[in-house]
Amino acid sequence: MTDEHTPAMHSIGGDARFRCVAVERDEAPPDAFGKRVDALRQLLAAKGLLSVDELRRGIESLPADDYFAFSYYERWLASMAGLMVEKGVIPAEDIG
Repeated sequence: MTDEHTPAMHSIGGDARFRCVAVERDEAPPDAFGKRVDALRQLLAAKGLLSVDELRRGIESLPADDYFAFSYYERWLASMAGLMVEKGVIPAEDIG
């Protein structure tokens, strides 16, 4: 996650690298990996272990290098893993 000196990902809007550009439409359905990650998200939500707001916070808290290196669903998975560690559902040493 971030420290007090690293802006969260949602704070990069003023950065010149991220000025307005045309939106690329991605209408492709998720691949098998994306479907599995979304299924995990649905299960965690159904068990009361994860909300959409928490998922978003986790994604926005990823270090910038990870955020830009990860695919869309890899960000989701990293967020969910971090949140489950944060909540004590799984030990940190099981992530890796």
